[in-house]
Amino acid sequence: MENPASTPRWNLERPFLTGRFHQEAKTTSLFSELKLDSFSNGGLEKAIGCYDTAIQELIVIDDLLSALLGIEGRYISIKRVHGKENEISFQVDASMDLTLQELAKRIFPLCESFLFINQFVESRSQFKKGLVNHAFAAALRALLLDYQAMVAQLEHQFRLGRLSTQGLWFYCQPVMGSMQALSAVTRKVSASDIAGSAVLNLLQSQAKAMAGDNAVRSLLEKMTQCASNAYLGILERWVYEGVIDDPYGEFFIVENKSLRKESLYQDYDTKYWRCRYSLKEGIPTFLANIAGMILTTGKYLNVMRECGHNVQLPVSENSKLMSFGSNHQYLECIKAAYDFSSSELLKLIKEKYDLVVKLRSIKHYLLLDQGDFLVHFMDIARDELSKKLDDISVEKLQSLLDVALRSTAAAADPCHEDLTCCVERMSLPKSLRALKDLVDSRTLPGINDEEEPMGITGLETFSLSYKVRWPLSIVISWKSLSKYQLIFRFLFHCKHVERQLCWAWQVHQVGLGCSVRSLNISGTSISRSSLLCRSMLKFINSLLHYLTFEVLEPNWHVMHNRIQTAKSIDEVIRHHDFFLDKCLRECLLLLPQLLKKVERLKLLCLQYAAATQCLISSSIDVCKSEESSNSLTRSETSKQWNGRTPKGAILSASNSTVTESILKFEKEFNSELQSLGPLLSKSSQAEPYLTHLAQWILGMEITNRF
Repeated sequence: MENPASTPRWNLERPFLTGRFHQEAKTTSLFSELKLDSFSNGGLEKAIGCYDTAIQELIVIDDLLSALLGIEGRYISIKRVHGKENEISFQVDASMDLTLQELAKRIFPLCESFLFINQFVESRSQFKKGLVNHAFAAALRALLLDYQAMVAQLEHQFRLGRLSTQGLWFYCQPVMGSMQALSAVTRKVSASDIAGSAVLNLLQSQAKAMAGDNAVRSLLEKMTQCASNAYLGILERWVYEGVIDDPYGEFFIVENKSLRKESLYQDYDTKYWRCRYSLKEGIPTFLANIAGMILTTGKYLNVMRECGHNVQLPVSENSKLMSFGSNHQYLECIKAAYDFSSSELLKLIKEKYDLVVKLRSIKHYLLLDQGDFLVHFMDIARDELSKKLDDISVEKLQSLLDVALRSTAAAADPCHEDLTCCVERMSLPKSLRALKDLVDSRTLPGINDEEEPMGITGLETFSLSYKVRWPLSIVISWKSLSKYQLIFRFLFHCKHVERQLCWAWQVHQVGLGCSVRSLNISGTSISRSSLLCRSMLKFINSLLHYLTFEVLEPNWHVMHNRIQTAKSIDEVIRHHDFFLDKCLRECLLLLPQLLKKVERLKLLCLQYAAATQCLISSSIDVCKSEESSNSLTRSETSKQWNGRTPKGAILSASNSTVTESILKFEKEFNSELQSLGPLLSKSSQAEPYLTHLAQWILGMEITNRF
């Protein structure tokens, strides 16, 4: 302990305020004759008013020195209120000289402050009160030792007969403001029963409130510094090791241990990445602006540790977070830790786990960048996909998919084994409605009232999935894969419509070949049906061209370039999510009115393609007797379409009925197309990316009119 005589703040430098200039012999004699311990008479103390003023002053000084340490004197008592620790007051004997009473009452606030602070130190030193309270109590205890040394110094002067009441008041004044400020803080801490960052915030706010008193402000700042040391120790382990060493729950980052990284495979909202570690209330004000950076730094370190990647942040003496101040060195240390953990994790995911390679592989399969495997798969899985949902064998589809992958260029892709197939239970529009974060039902009234179409098959519900392992599942989460699957299902069904129309076109070529050789039927139902088939093919081909070459391809390259220049894994996640959301919207999947029109047009194309075989066959019955040499060809074509005509297919036996059926398809298709054109033109004002598609639809509409 520091020598009381050398204490810079509270030492006795002005002896002229004591009784030193009185005749020392006379004063000492009076003090020795007084014998304070013999005031009692038969066990009863006399009232202080019975003594001379000089003796009263000595008695009061002796009692005040005891009161300064929280001890009752002979004529100064402590009044406590039962059950209320903060209700403490000092009282004097009413017979005391009024001047002495007034001087004593001036010193009582200091005595009360000492009692409150001392009680706080004792209560907040318990383990359950937390590390910040422990550190704050330790700093207060050191301050009280200095204070007690000052009181001992004053008592020494008093025993030498060199201290008067005025001198005692003079030496107590410099301490008064500091002790009262600390007492106010301890009262608030006790009343609210706060701990951790709340204590630090209170100390900081009190220090700012005392800006006019430099001494008190400096003292409170020093208390804040001492109390924050334990808190900064927790912070240091988090930003340098990714470990929360917080036995009393004081840190502003909380860990949810129930969330595991494996949950990313089933968790649509990616709660693991967002909620495994999260911020809670009570962030220290000096860390409020960088709380997000602190959270992210530890999260990055945790990912690397769970990957088995040992990373050690280079720590020097200058990077220790054991103090904070106006130089903001702690901010620079935290920023350096963030930059290091961010670059290391990004390097790990890009280089060791080949993030870009995985994204490119997903693009090949789920965005149909390389569709040769899909053509082969659709050929060999046609019968299985045409079944109802309950009759489909996913295992058979998976085996057919493996055959298609091994027998095409996809076999050269090392990631092709991660591709799996699945069959959803809902149609695409209903799946979109199920994703509440994609479609806001408040802005799209009535969208949830649509009924699921009856008798949907695997062609409407088939999808591909992809196995993504930790830590790539942080970027390519289940939520991201769900969005990929929505795009794939839309593209897959468009491809299916295109194939059906191509087969219908082949039927027309066979029919036209027969008719041209036998009869000149230019302008009849066959030629009109051929024009309608060509219009439908143009529509679906242009839609596929728009989706692949005007939406998916350019947006993927933009995302790829942004990922290459990203500085953190969170930037990569943002770029990837932005890419998927942008593609969903530009592919019309987030525009229900447009999507409904497109789905209606696709349905008409499928119905027409399914009915084409019957329509063309009815139109060329007259050719069968004259073109016996081509019967085999027509028979083979009939086998291709056998069993694929729906219940609603049109069966006609006369050319007039055939013509009427074709005109009906043509009318419905042109009507839907004409209504889609203005809708696209209107939407393109708010969604500029629809301009090209709108121009093409309008151009096609004009062509069909002629």
